[in-house]
Amino acid sequence: MQNDQNDLDRFDRAILRVLAGDGRISITELAREIGLSKSPTQARLRRLEKDGVITGYRALFDPIRLGLAHVSFVEVRLHDTRESALAEFNVAVAKIPEIEQVHLIAGNFDYLMKIRTQSMSDYRRVLAEQISTLPHVANTSTYVAMQAVKENALSDVI
Repeated sequence: MQNDQNDLDRFDRAILRVLAGDGRISITELAREIGLSKSPTQARLRRLEKDGVITGYRALFDPIRLGLAHVSFVEVRLHDTRESALAEFNVAVAKIPEIEQVHLIAGNFDYLMKIRTQSMSDYRRVLAEQISTLPHVANTSTYVAMQAVKENALSDVI
């Protein structure tokens, strides 16, 4: 059963906000933070997981410390946008590790990608050898990010 955003009450939203900031928080501390006792907090957390509101837990890494400071956004236009072509592109793009995000867009181009590499020369290699050779790519336009102003802020909308 999938929860609609409107089915979440203030305690559910509080759980999500706290977990967005610290996914490793203990149940006891989470309960204290949201103002409920441990048992109802744990039951709510299990329900949010079961209903697919919480899809998993993971470690977040600092890309700068990992040497991946270069970020480019790429508009991709395909020469074929039939469902079979989109599916083929989607499968191929998922195999390129430097591509951090890919979104199908309604607009003047077909896909928007976020690419993370060590340097401009690494990006140029990824563009030439991998992105440009993806199925059905007609052309690309690249925008290089100078600074990340806001990222990972889903907790702001909960």
